[in-house]
Amino acid sequence: MRPGERVAIVSPSGPADPARLRRGAARLAALGADVVVGEHALDRAGLPYLAGGDAARAADLQAAWCDPAVTTVFCSRGGYGAARLLDLLDWDAMRAADRKTLVGSSDITALHHVFGLELGVPTLHGPMPACDVLAGEDGPEPATWEHLLAAFTGPPPPIGGTAVLSPGRVKAPVVGGNLSILASMCGTRWPPAFAGKIVFLEDIGEAPYRIDRMLTQLLHSGAFDGVLGVALGSWEGCGDPLPVLQDRLLPLGVPVLAGLAVGHGSPQLSLWLGALGAIDTESCSLAGRFHGAHAAR
Repeated sequence: MRPGERVAIVSPSGPADPARLRRGAARLAALGADVVVGEHALDRAGLPYLAGGDAARAADLQAAWCDPAVTTVFCSRGGYGAARLLDLLDWDAMRAADRKTLVGSSDITALHHVFGLELGVPTLHGPMPACDVLAGEDGPEPATWEHLLAAFTGPPPPIGGTAVLSPGRVKAPVVGGNLSILASMCGTRWPPAFAGKIVFLEDIGEAPYRIDRMLTQLLHSGAFDGVLGVALGSWEGCGDPLPVLQDRLLPLGVPVLAGLAVGHGSPQLSLWLGALGAIDTESCSLAGRFHGAHAAR
């Protein structure tokens, strides 16, 4: 996001609050970016939990990705709906477009996952411009903002965890995102597969038994076969998920790091997906690499 570069904001999932979106867009513009907002980013037609119709949301996302002047595509917020766009996007046209960066989290996990498979590009699991950590009335949450900017300029600072569930060191590409979205991808044309990777997981508002069910679904599907490490982010509103996380993940016999400030809550630190990362439980941290020449696939 160098000054003068064009940044697009689209709404592939839930409807954005107009005031928050204006504030978030203004904060990106203050960096010197040329911010453009998708034609349908504030649509409300159709189902109330979607930012307008599927075709309109897909058209905004594809137009932003295929615009040669755009270098970064921010998703305005999460919610639900990104997976509904996957069979509406012209993946051949998007593969032919100039390389750029997709930014978002939560429901945007569906796009992170499939962009990695279809386009082979790293994406940034990070804060979104219509969410409070970037669009609060008093300004962006400082640690969130600083870490986001660092992620665009080079290797961001390592993200510290709060607990080591299983010790060890591992270096591998990082994949993953929101647990419930990844579980919902089982049985689709784009099933999760974590072999040779570090998988990052987080969620919000899920009771421990539901976390158990989703992890069990991924385990039974073979998604965890060959995984090299697990990094666990925030579990906002999930009660105490630690016992089930230990029960389901420790038998994998790989390093497991917990308590990363990535996901929901505040701060929301940024994590490159599809790029090389490293778990070091001695320092209780996950280090990520910049997505450029260091991307590992």
